[in-house]
Amino acid sequence: MKRIFSIFTFSLMTFILIAQSNIRLNNYWGNAHYINPAAIYDKYEAVFSMAARKQWIGISGAPMTYFASGSMYLDNLNTQLGLIAVQDKIGYTSITNLSFTYGYAIKLENDWQLHLGAGLNYQSLGYDNSQISVSSDYDPNLYQNLYSENNFNADIGIEVTNKSLRLGASSQNTFSLFTSENNKQTNTNFIYARYRQNTPDFVNMGFGVCGIQYANFYQAEFNVTGYFKMNNTSGLTDKPDLFDLGLFYRTGSEVGVILGFDITDNLHLSYSYDYNVGSLGRGSIGTNELMITLNLVRATMCHNCWY
Repeated sequence: MKRIFSIFTFSLMTFILIAQSNIRLNNYWGNAHYINPAAIYDKYEAVFSMAARKQWIGISGAPMTYFASGSMYLDNLNTQLGLIAVQDKIGYTSITNLSFTYGYAIKLENDWQLHLGAGLNYQSLGYDNSQISVSSDYDPNLYQNLYSENNFNADIGIEVTNKSLRLGASSQNTFSLFTSENNKQTNTNFIYARYRQNTPDFVNMGFGVCGIQYANFYQAEFNVTGYFKMNNTSGLTDKPDLFDLGLFYRTGSEVGVILGFDITDNLHLSYSYDYNVGSLGRGSIGTNELMITLNLVRATMCHNCWY
């Protein structure tokens, strides 16, 4: 019986590690810096975000993700420096990522920019043995493989953008392609396009599509968002949004909604809910995610604003 349990446990661990390699938030459409170190926003002097995500509510041991990030744009160097911290817990496993990112903006003609970025990641995989229930107090076949592991990894990315269109591609955990020591998180690749209207109208629309590949899994996500401005009598396109409402569909039978509103001109709160209409939905009431973002607006006009 213990041998069967051990085999089942390590089979589950394999699935868990694959799931953890694709840690992702719903709210990346507003700031793609989380999935691409080349995502630069020179509208802001600095951006700080915190988020919590509870996935598949109702399923025991389902993922719980905590996220924090900060980035600063240095205008005289055309450079963005960023820091991202993520902790993801699934059952008795826990992965912690600390990422330092660097992005460089190259100004092109007609308000276009080329962004290049890279990130260096410190990753830690650990286990909470107190959460493991076995048939005996000690099972050497199980615990001998449950030890913490630390390693380094890297991300790279590229973007081409103007005031309305953002095209990007990135590769996370690139070291995992070449060394066995860095395979605790699978290499994950993104390619995306995002268009947003930039007018003084009451409602501006945004549309996005993203393709994701990790291991032998392929996924696509489609997003449509309305951005609402109130009392915009000045006719300025850089008037802050009062609130936004978006819908998304992710292949794999996931649908969701994102709602955000400005608490102040600099502070934005976002909430998202998604539901898996496939087999996972039978035991879960969905996934909740909450994010708060602080934007420090630049004193001077940006070169390539993404409103």
